[in-house]
Amino acid sequence: MARPPDSAALPDRLIAHLDMDAFYASVELLRYPELKGQAVVIGGRRAHEPKTLADGTRRYARLRDYTGRGVVTTSTYAARDLGVFSAMGLMKAALRAPDAILLPTDFDAYRKYSRLFKAAVAEIAPVIEDRGIDEIYIDLSEVAGIREPVGHDPLGGVRAVARDIKNSVQRATGLSCSIGITPNKLLSKIASELDKPDGLTILLASEIPTRIWPLAARKINGIGPKAAAKLATLGLETVGQIAAADPAMLISQFGTSYGSWLHEAAHGRDQRPVVTHSEPVSISRETTFERDLHAVHDRAELSAIFSRLCEQLARDLERKGYQGRTVGIKLRFEGFVTVTRDLTLDAPIADFAALRHAAGSCLKRVDLSRRLRLLGVRIGGLSRPGDAQAVPRPLRKAAAPRLESQDLF
Repeated sequence: MARPPDSAALPDRLIAHLDMDAFYASVELLRYPELKGQAVVIGGRRAHEPKTLADGTRRYARLRDYTGRGVVTTSTYAARDLGVFSAMGLMKAALRAPDAILLPTDFDAYRKYSRLFKAAVAEIAPVIEDRGIDEIYIDLSEVAGIREPVGHDPLGGVRAVARDIKNSVQRATGLSCSIGITPNKLLSKIASELDKPDGLTILLASEIPTRIWPLAARKINGIGPKAAAKLATLGLETVGQIAAADPAMLISQFGTSYGSWLHEAAHGRDQRPVVTHSEPVSISRETTFERDLHAVHDRAELSAIFSRLCEQLARDLERKGYQGRTVGIKLRFEGFVTVTRDLTLDAPIADFAALRHAAGSCLKRVDLSRRLRLLGVRIGGLSRPGDAQAVPRPLRKAAAPRLESQDLF
């Protein structure tokens, strides 16, 4: 067994990544505890709510009975063992795990438990970077007691703080989480995945060759499938192989910025701070249809959906206190062809009518002769209403439409 590092050798920064375990599924298991240990898939429509029978038992929908376009939001670890993962089409998932139980998503419940676990962590370590509904980074560098050894364990203080956080989250939510603690965010993200579920992994820079370099390149957050495939053609399939590669070669193959980053990331170097507050780049709403819709034959239905998305986006802007200047649309056609169009305005907007007008102008620049499977609306260039006092001006003229106006929805 390797001798643990000296407490004096602890880095100046101790950054944790906390990831809730199978978060959506775990929240559902609080509601349906009899499903613990079973293959459960979260996704689909509200019609899949469990039915309570006369004898008090529940009848659950099964994945084999699902029809439609939905995707898996998440799955329990038992379902993952059967090959069912998030973002997989539910019909494909049904082929792998037909007897898995299907539950609809309940984002109100997930947001509630997200607030609870983050508040629980903040009571112990308040320097938190919110990374989404189920994960956060935590700067533990100055937390009381974290650098104090416990008995003969120089990392005892680190373990004690981590256990306090995990116990606090469990008490507040009834849920487990996994924590990785390292000198930086890049390594902590990897470490939190190494011992799931309910894991605690502490990793220092001296352990990178033995614990990080043997991992697949995709384990580094920022190396996607395309980059991994290209790395593989160069014979670089593990983190260690990337670390050993000539930096000049990486730059020649991937460009100066990404090539340099690959070299640094493979050596576990990351100076990014824990950011306690950040402004969103954009806000969007989108929906996937149960069946393909046509701009002419299904115009009324598409028009209602389009307006509803704009209304929801306007409410999001009002609730979050933003306005925006760049309005965009996203359309996915049959064959999974995705098209986007954007329009930048002279002044920021936030109300439904202006959003609908601008999004409609974008729509005129798209060939709508094919059937649609997804429609989305977004707004970027965000600011607070008090940030700019620009007087609204007319919309900039959009490009000429490819179809006649009566063919648009």
